[in-house]
Amino acid sequence: MSETSVKPEKPQWKELFLEVVTSGLCTGCAGCIIACPHDVLKYDDKMGNYKPFHLDIDGGREDCTHGQKGCTMCTRACPRFRSWETEIDTHLFGHERTDEDVAGLSLDIFLARATDPELLEAGQDGGFVSALLTFALEHDVIDAALVSDLEGDGTSWKAAPAVVTDRAGVLRTSGSRYTYSANTLAYPQAVEGGAERIALVGMGCQASAPGAMQARKAGKIARRLSLTIGLLCSKTFDDAIFEELFEAKYGLTRAMIKKMNIKGVFQIWTHDGGYHEVPLKEAHAWTREGCKACPDFAAEHADISTGGIGTFSDWTLTIVRTEKGRDLLNQMIDAGAVEVRPGDDDPAALALLRRLAGVSRKRWPATAVPMPGRLPAPAAPTA
Repeated sequence: MSETSVKPEKPQWKELFLEVVTSGLCTGCAGCIIACPHDVLKYDDKMGNYKPFHLDIDGGREDCTHGQKGCTMCTRACPRFRSWETEIDTHLFGHERTDEDVAGLSLDIFLARATDPELLEAGQDGGFVSALLTFALEHDVIDAALVSDLEGDGTSWKAAPAVVTDRAGVLRTSGSRYTYSANTLAYPQAVEGGAERIALVGMGCQASAPGAMQARKAGKIARRLSLTIGLLCSKTFDDAIFEELFEAKYGLTRAMIKKMNIKGVFQIWTHDGGYHEVPLKEAHAWTREGCKACPDFAAEHADISTGGIGTFSDWTLTIVRTEKGRDLLNQMIDAGAVEVRPGDDDPAALALLRRLAGVSRKRWPATAVPMPGRLPAPAAPTA
């Protein structure tokens, strides 16, 4: 090696810890944890943290001896590390997005809903995701899906990662939770069960993880995460919101809650047939830290992104982003598993999509890697 040659950088946990985990950019998606081949990264979801941490072995909290030897899997998996957005855009779509693509790149936008009455009833806002997972599992598209569930008998309202492999599992885990669940953490369980084609259902922060792994060639895990279903998301809340707001101010205990939704307000249905509304401004204090710098409302790196926004509460706004997503949706339509309408049928939903996506783009810090919608400040004039 000549004296002027430079050894290529191999960023590892040390860089990830400084540039993402402790900088405010970490979303808590846990991609780094499931990608780590040495089992030295764990997850802390206590006291509102929702972040990875390095065990006090093999390098300690801030460094990693495996990284010092060349392991870069954690940085390959992180969907907020350095030029993550341009890398994923180029891998998935063949080119980078522009300022005009405020809600990400897409092929089609539809309104969709399940045709199966049971899936429609159990699911959220049209039951499209429930119908999609059921169809994909029953038609040999995937072997398993990583989703969120509720711990225990469901009355805890404590969100937790889970694996589903059949219709019963989809029905059991259907509906939305607005506290955070790092669904990626269920990946080892899916693999232990023999799954090789795994769908990930998650908000934009999680939906970017498979694309990051694939763009950076993270091996088997990148291949196994073969389908990504994104959920439109402005923010999630710390689990403490149940006791500190819903119960303390409104007398709503976890066990009383049957279903939740957000439509400008927190909508809460209770098992006794009651209905309650909590103003969203009252919930802001429980906004999860990992959401405060997240620029991705629209789950821009999913194969299909979905959300219940707009005029029609019984239809799901469905954004088809990749050819893989388009092919799957066409199969579902041909089989009669879903019915669809043009997205233009609900101009209010499209306008809200762009507005909320634009708001989220502005969260990305000016001090971080530049991206569309958050450009660097002009350079100061030279003397």
